[in-house]
Amino acid sequence: MKSLFKSKPKTPVELVRLTRELLIFVDTDSTTKGTKRDEKMAELGKLMRDLKCILYGNSDSEPLAEACAQLTQEFFKQNTLRLIIICLPKLNLETRKDATQVVANLQRQQVQSRLIASDYLESNKDLMDILISGYENMDLALHYGAMLRECIRHQIIARYVLESEHMKKFFDFIQLPNFDIASDASATFKELLTRHKSTVADFLTKNYDWFFAEYNGKLLESSNYIIRRQSVKLLGDMLLDRSNSPVMMKYVCSKDNLRILMNLLREQSRNIPLEAFHVFKLFAANQNKPPEIVGILVANRSKLLRFFSEFKIDKEDEQFEADKAQVIKEIVALEPKDRS
Repeated sequence: MKSLFKSKPKTPVELVRLTRELLIFVDTDSTTKGTKRDEKMAELGKLMRDLKCILYGNSDSEPLAEACAQLTQEFFKQNTLRLIIICLPKLNLETRKDATQVVANLQRQQVQSRLIASDYLESNKDLMDILISGYENMDLALHYGAMLRECIRHQIIARYVLESEHMKKFFDFIQLPNFDIASDASATFKELLTRHKSTVADFLTKNYDWFFAEYNGKLLESSNYIIRRQSVKLLGDMLLDRSNSPVMMKYVCSKDNLRILMNLLREQSRNIPLEAFHVFKLFAANQNKPPEIVGILVANRSKLLRFFSEFKIDKEDEQFEADKAQVIKEIVALEPKDRS
Protein backbone atom coordinates (compact mmCIF):
# COMPACT_ATOMS: atom_id res chain seq x y z
CA MET A 1 0.00 0.00 0.00
CA LYS A 2 2.89 2.29 0.81
CA SER A 3 3.92 2.56 -2.84
CA LEU A 4 0.53 4.05 -3.74
CA PHE A 5 1.41 7.19 -1.81
CA LYS A 6 4.83 7.73 -3.30
CA SER A 7 5.19 11.27 -4.62
CA LYS A 8 5.38 11.55 -8.35
CA PRO A 9 8.87 12.55 -9.62
CA LYS A 10 9.05 16.23 -10.51
CA THR A 11 9.40 17.15 -14.17
CA PRO A 12 12.46 19.11 -15.35
CA VAL A 13 10.29 22.21 -15.72
CA GLU A 14 8.99 21.86 -12.14
CA LEU A 15 12.50 21.38 -10.79
CA VAL A 16 13.71 24.58 -12.47
CA ARG A 17 10.70 26.55 -11.21
CA LEU A 18 11.17 25.33 -7.63
CA THR A 19 14.89 26.11 -7.84
CA ARG A 20 14.11 29.61 -9.09
CA GLU A 21 11.66 30.20 -6.24
CA LEU A 22 14.22 29.14 -3.64
CA LEU A 23 16.94 31.25 -5.23
CA ILE A 24 14.63 34.28 -5.08
CA PHE A 25 14.11 33.47 -1.38
CA VAL A 26 17.89 33.26 -0.82
CA ASP A 27 18.44 36.51 -2.70
CA THR A 28 15.71 38.60 -1.10
CA ASP A 29 14.88 37.14 2.32
CA SER A 30 16.96 38.50 5.19
CA THR A 31 14.51 37.81 8.03
CA THR A 32 14.17 34.01 8.02
CA LYS A 33 16.78 32.49 10.35
CA GLY A 34 17.63 29.23 12.03
CA THR A 35 15.97 25.92 11.25
CA LYS A 36 13.53 27.23 8.64
CA ARG A 37 16.31 28.82 6.59
CA ASP A 38 18.45 25.68 6.95
CA GLU A 39 15.56 23.60 5.61
CA LYS A 40 15.18 25.89 2.60
CA MET A 41 18.93 25.72 1.88
CA ALA A 42 18.89 21.92 2.17
CA GLU A 43 15.93 21.77 -0.23
CA LEU A 44 17.80 24.02 -2.69
CA GLY A 45 20.84 21.75 -2.43
CA LYS A 46 18.71 18.72 -3.29
CA LEU A 47 17.10 20.50 -6.25
CA MET A 48 20.51 21.48 -7.60
CA ARG A 49 21.64 17.82 -7.35
CA ASP A 50 18.48 16.77 -9.20
CA LEU A 51 19.14 19.29 -11.99
CA LYS A 52 22.71 18.01 -12.27
CA CYS A 53 21.47 14.43 -12.43
CA ILE A 54 19.15 15.24 -15.37
CA LEU A 55 21.94 16.99 -17.28
CA TYR A 56 24.76 14.54 -16.59
CA GLY A 57 22.90 11.31 -15.88
CA ASN A 58 24.01 9.01 -13.07
CA SER A 59 25.50 5.55 -12.54
CA ASP A 60 22.20 3.95 -13.60
CA SER A 61 21.19 6.03 -16.61
CA GLU A 62 22.43 8.36 -19.32
CA PRO A 63 20.92 11.86 -19.63
CA LEU A 64 17.73 11.99 -21.74
CA ALA A 65 17.80 14.53 -24.58
CA GLU A 66 14.14 15.51 -24.14
CA ALA A 67 14.51 16.11 -20.40
CA CYS A 68 17.68 18.16 -20.96
CA ALA A 69 15.92 20.27 -23.60
CA GLN A 70 12.94 20.94 -21.32
CA LEU A 71 15.22 21.87 -18.43
CA THR A 72 17.35 24.17 -20.61
CA GLN A 73 14.35 25.94 -22.13
CA GLU A 74 12.77 26.63 -18.74
CA PHE A 75 16.10 27.66 -17.23
CA PHE A 76 16.70 30.44 -19.76
CA LYS A 77 13.05 31.57 -19.96
CA GLN A 78 13.62 33.72 -16.89
CA ASN A 79 16.60 34.87 -14.88
CA THR A 80 17.55 31.57 -13.24
CA LEU A 81 21.17 31.88 -14.39
CA ARG A 82 21.42 35.40 -13.00
CA LEU A 83 19.97 34.22 -9.69
CA ILE A 84 22.47 31.35 -9.41
CA ILE A 85 25.41 33.67 -10.09
CA ILE A 86 24.19 36.34 -7.66
CA CYS A 87 23.27 33.84 -4.93
CA LEU A 88 26.40 31.67 -5.21
CA PRO A 89 28.17 33.39 -2.26
CA LYS A 90 25.21 32.44 0.00
CA LEU A 91 25.19 28.73 -0.94
CA ASN A 92 27.11 26.03 0.87
CA LEU A 93 30.16 24.48 -0.77
CA GLU A 94 28.48 21.35 -2.15
CA THR A 95 25.58 23.32 -3.62
CA ARG A 96 28.08 25.75 -5.18
CA LYS A 97 29.88 22.84 -6.83
CA ASP A 98 26.63 21.40 -8.20
CA ALA A 99 25.44 24.83 -9.37
CA THR A 100 28.76 25.37 -11.18
CA GLN A 101 28.39 22.06 -13.01
CA VAL A 102 24.78 22.82 -13.94
CA VAL A 103 25.70 26.23 -15.38
CA ALA A 104 28.68 24.75 -17.24
CA ASN A 105 26.57 21.99 -18.82
CA LEU A 106 23.79 24.33 -19.88
CA GLN A 107 26.21 26.31 -22.09
CA ARG A 108 26.42 23.25 -24.36
CA GLN A 109 22.77 22.21 -24.40
CA GLN A 110 20.98 22.70 -27.71
CA VAL A 111 17.25 23.25 -28.08
CA GLN A 112 16.06 22.73 -31.65
CA SER A 113 19.69 23.04 -32.84
CA ARG A 114 20.18 26.38 -31.05
CA LEU A 115 22.47 27.17 -28.14
CA ILE A 116 19.91 29.23 -26.26
CA ALA A 117 22.45 29.98 -23.52
CA SER A 118 24.28 32.13 -26.08
CA ASP A 119 21.11 34.10 -26.85
CA TYR A 120 20.46 34.66 -23.15
CA LEU A 121 24.03 35.76 -22.39
CA GLU A 122 24.05 38.13 -25.36
CA SER A 123 21.30 40.07 -23.58
CA ASN A 124 22.92 39.68 -20.14
CA LYS A 125 26.61 40.35 -20.78
CA ASP A 126 26.93 42.12 -17.44
CA LEU A 127 26.94 38.67 -15.81
CA MET A 128 30.50 38.30 -17.15
CA ASP A 129 31.48 41.31 -15.04
CA ILE A 130 30.35 39.41 -11.93
CA LEU A 131 32.09 36.18 -12.95
CA ILE A 132 35.40 37.93 -13.71
CA SER A 133 35.33 39.90 -10.46
CA GLY A 134 35.07 36.51 -8.74
CA TYR A 135 38.83 36.10 -9.15
CA GLU A 136 39.16 38.71 -6.40
CA ASN A 137 37.26 36.45 -3.96
CA MET A 138 39.13 33.36 -2.78
CA ASP A 139 35.93 31.45 -1.91
CA LEU A 140 34.24 32.05 -5.27
CA ALA A 141 37.13 32.25 -7.75
CA LEU A 142 37.23 28.62 -8.86
CA HIS A 143 33.43 28.32 -9.21
CA TYR A 144 33.03 31.59 -11.11
CA GLY A 145 36.15 30.80 -13.17
CA ALA A 146 34.73 27.44 -14.30
CA MET A 147 31.42 29.12 -15.25
CA LEU A 148 33.26 31.88 -17.11
CA ARG A 149 35.29 29.45 -19.23
CA GLU A 150 32.11 27.71 -20.34
CA CYS A 151 30.40 31.01 -21.13
CA ILE A 152 33.25 32.17 -23.38
CA ARG A 153 32.68 29.10 -25.55
CA HIS A 154 30.13 31.47 -27.12
CA GLN A 155 32.03 33.73 -29.51
CA ILE A 156 29.93 36.79 -28.79
CA ILE A 157 30.69 36.49 -25.08
CA ALA A 158 34.41 35.92 -25.66
CA ARG A 159 34.43 39.08 -27.79
CA TYR A 160 32.72 41.03 -25.00
CA VAL A 161 35.36 39.95 -22.47
CA LEU A 162 38.27 40.56 -24.85
CA GLU A 163 37.03 44.07 -25.65
CA SER A 164 36.27 44.96 -22.03
CA GLU A 165 38.53 46.60 -19.47
CA HIS A 166 38.57 43.23 -17.69
CA MET A 167 41.26 41.88 -20.06
CA LYS A 168 43.87 44.03 -18.33
CA LYS A 169 42.96 42.49 -14.97
CA PHE A 170 43.99 39.01 -16.12
CA PHE A 171 47.66 40.03 -16.07
CA ASP A 172 47.24 40.59 -12.32
CA PHE A 173 45.00 37.57 -11.68
CA ILE A 174 47.64 35.29 -13.22
CA GLN A 175 50.15 36.61 -10.66
CA LEU A 176 47.92 36.07 -7.61
CA PRO A 177 49.75 34.33 -4.74
CA ASN A 178 47.08 31.60 -4.49
CA PHE A 179 48.32 28.95 -6.95
CA ASP A 180 44.92 27.40 -7.69
CA ILE A 181 43.26 30.73 -8.46
CA ALA A 182 46.22 31.96 -10.52
CA SER A 183 46.17 28.70 -12.52
CA ASP A 184 42.42 29.02 -13.09
CA ALA A 185 42.81 32.61 -14.30
CA SER A 186 45.64 31.46 -16.58
CA ALA A 187 43.40 28.74 -18.07
CA THR A 188 40.66 31.31 -18.77
CA PHE A 189 43.20 33.73 -20.28
CA LYS A 190 44.48 30.99 -22.60
CA GLU A 191 40.92 30.07 -23.64
CA LEU A 192 40.14 33.71 -24.45
CA LEU A 193 43.25 33.99 -26.64
CA THR A 194 42.99 30.72 -28.56
CA ARG A 195 39.38 29.50 -28.96
CA HIS A 196 37.78 31.94 -31.42
CA LYS A 197 40.42 32.57 -34.09
CA SER A 198 38.92 35.53 -35.97
CA THR A 199 37.90 37.32 -32.77
CA VAL A 200 41.35 36.84 -31.25
CA ALA A 201 43.09 38.08 -34.41
CA ASP A 202 40.91 41.18 -34.38
CA PHE A 203 41.59 41.81 -30.69
CA LEU A 204 45.38 41.41 -31.00
CA THR A 205 45.51 43.66 -34.07
CA LYS A 206 43.54 46.46 -32.38
CA ASN A 207 45.22 46.15 -28.98
CA TYR A 208 48.75 45.16 -30.00
CA ASP A 209 50.73 47.86 -28.17
CA TRP A 210 49.29 47.70 -24.67
CA PHE A 211 48.66 43.94 -24.79
CA PHE A 212 52.20 42.90 -25.65
CA ALA A 213 53.72 45.54 -23.35
CA GLU A 214 51.79 43.88 -20.49
CA TYR A 215 52.47 40.36 -21.80
CA ASN A 216 56.20 40.91 -22.02
CA GLY A 217 56.63 42.85 -18.78
CA LYS A 218 54.29 40.96 -16.47
CA LEU A 219 54.34 37.42 -17.88
CA LEU A 220 57.43 36.65 -20.02
CA GLU A 221 59.70 38.57 -17.63
CA SER A 222 57.92 37.41 -14.47
CA SER A 223 60.06 36.16 -11.58
CA ASN A 224 57.72 33.15 -11.37
CA TYR A 225 58.96 30.13 -13.35
CA ILE A 226 55.48 28.67 -13.97
CA ILE A 227 54.17 32.00 -15.31
CA ARG A 228 57.16 32.32 -17.67
CA ARG A 229 56.78 28.74 -18.89
CA GLN A 230 53.03 28.96 -19.53
CA SER A 231 53.31 32.40 -21.12
CA VAL A 232 56.06 31.56 -23.60
CA LYS A 233 54.10 28.43 -24.59
CA LEU A 234 50.92 30.49 -25.12
CA LEU A 235 52.88 33.13 -27.05
CA GLY A 236 54.07 30.42 -29.44
CA ASP A 237 50.52 29.10 -29.84
CA MET A 238 49.25 32.59 -30.68
CA LEU A 239 52.02 33.62 -33.08
CA LEU A 240 52.12 30.29 -34.93
CA ASP A 241 48.38 30.40 -35.60
CA ARG A 242 47.79 31.44 -39.21
CA SER A 243 44.93 33.72 -38.20
CA ASN A 244 47.49 35.85 -36.33
CA SER A 245 50.07 36.15 -39.15
CA PRO A 246 50.01 39.99 -39.32
CA VAL A 247 50.46 40.16 -35.53
CA MET A 248 53.33 37.66 -35.71
CA MET A 249 55.10 39.71 -38.40
CA LYS A 250 54.85 42.81 -36.24
CA TYR A 251 56.07 40.94 -33.15
CA VAL A 252 59.21 39.57 -34.81
CA CYS A 253 60.25 43.03 -36.01
CA SER A 254 60.81 44.29 -32.46
CA LYS A 255 64.29 44.23 -30.96
CA ASP A 256 62.81 44.33 -27.43
CA ASN A 257 60.83 41.18 -28.15
CA LEU A 258 63.95 39.51 -29.55
CA ARG A 259 65.94 40.42 -26.44
CA ILE A 260 63.28 38.82 -24.19
CA LEU A 261 63.21 35.62 -26.26
CA MET A 262 67.01 35.35 -26.26
CA ASN A 263 67.00 35.64 -22.47
CA LEU A 264 64.37 32.88 -22.26
CA LEU A 265 66.53 30.66 -24.49
CA ARG A 266 69.31 30.93 -21.89
CA GLU A 267 67.18 29.70 -18.97
CA GLN A 268 68.46 26.68 -17.09
CA SER A 269 65.18 24.74 -17.22
CA ARG A 270 64.48 22.36 -20.09
CA ASN A 271 60.94 23.49 -20.90
CA ILE A 272 61.29 27.26 -21.24
CA PRO A 273 64.18 27.26 -23.79
CA LEU A 274 62.29 24.76 -25.96
CA GLU A 275 59.12 26.88 -25.97
CA ALA A 276 61.21 30.03 -26.51
CA PHE A 277 62.89 28.34 -29.49
CA HIS A 278 59.50 27.94 -31.22
CA VAL A 279 59.10 31.73 -31.07
CA PHE A 280 62.75 32.58 -31.75
CA LYS A 281 62.69 30.59 -35.00
CA LEU A 282 60.06 33.06 -36.28
CA PHE A 283 62.56 35.92 -35.85
CA ALA A 284 65.19 33.89 -37.73
CA ALA A 285 62.79 32.88 -40.52
CA ASN A 286 61.58 36.44 -41.19
CA GLN A 287 62.87 37.33 -44.67
CA ASN A 288 62.31 41.05 -44.05
CA LYS A 289 64.26 41.51 -40.83
CA PRO A 290 64.70 45.15 -39.81
CA PRO A 291 68.35 46.30 -39.53
CA GLU A 292 68.25 46.33 -35.71
CA ILE A 293 67.13 42.67 -35.62
CA VAL A 294 69.90 41.69 -38.06
CA GLY A 295 72.38 43.71 -35.97
CA ILE A 296 71.51 41.86 -32.76
CA LEU A 297 71.66 38.43 -34.43
CA VAL A 298 74.98 39.21 -36.13
CA ALA A 299 76.48 40.60 -32.91
CA ASN A 300 75.46 37.42 -31.08
CA ARG A 301 76.09 35.04 -33.97
CA SER A 302 78.93 33.01 -32.44
CA LYS A 303 77.08 32.62 -29.11
CA LEU A 304 73.87 31.61 -30.87
CA LEU A 305 75.61 29.06 -33.12
CA ARG A 306 77.41 27.56 -30.12
CA PHE A 307 74.12 27.44 -28.19
CA PHE A 308 72.20 25.73 -31.00
CA SER A 309 74.97 23.21 -31.65
CA GLU A 310 74.45 21.96 -28.08
CA PHE A 311 70.67 22.49 -27.94
CA LYS A 312 69.03 19.08 -27.56
CA ILE A 313 65.70 17.69 -26.41
CA ASP A 314 65.06 14.41 -24.61
CA LYS A 315 63.40 12.49 -27.42
CA GLU A 316 64.14 12.30 -31.11
CA ASP A 317 62.10 14.82 -33.06
CA GLU A 318 62.72 15.24 -36.77
CA GLN A 319 60.73 18.48 -36.98
CA PHE A 320 62.72 20.04 -34.12
CA GLU A 321 66.01 19.06 -35.74
CA ALA A 322 64.85 20.44 -39.11
CA ASP A 323 63.75 23.72 -37.51
CA LYS A 324 67.04 24.01 -35.64
CA ALA A 325 69.05 23.37 -38.81
CA GLN A 326 67.05 26.08 -40.61
CA VAL A 327 67.63 28.59 -37.79
CA ILE A 328 71.39 27.88 -37.88
CA LYS A 329 71.39 28.29 -41.67
CA GLU A 330 69.58 31.65 -41.41
CA ILE A 331 71.98 32.97 -38.75
CA VAL A 332 75.09 31.86 -40.66
CA ALA A 333 73.85 33.59 -43.82
CA LEU A 334 73.16 36.96 -42.16
CA GLU A 335 74.93 40.07 -43.38
CA PRO A 336 74.83 43.34 -41.46
CA LYS A 337 72.28 45.77 -42.96
CA ASP A 338 72.73 49.45 -43.45
CA ARG A 339 70.49 51.18 -40.88
CA SER A 340 70.10 54.37 -42.89
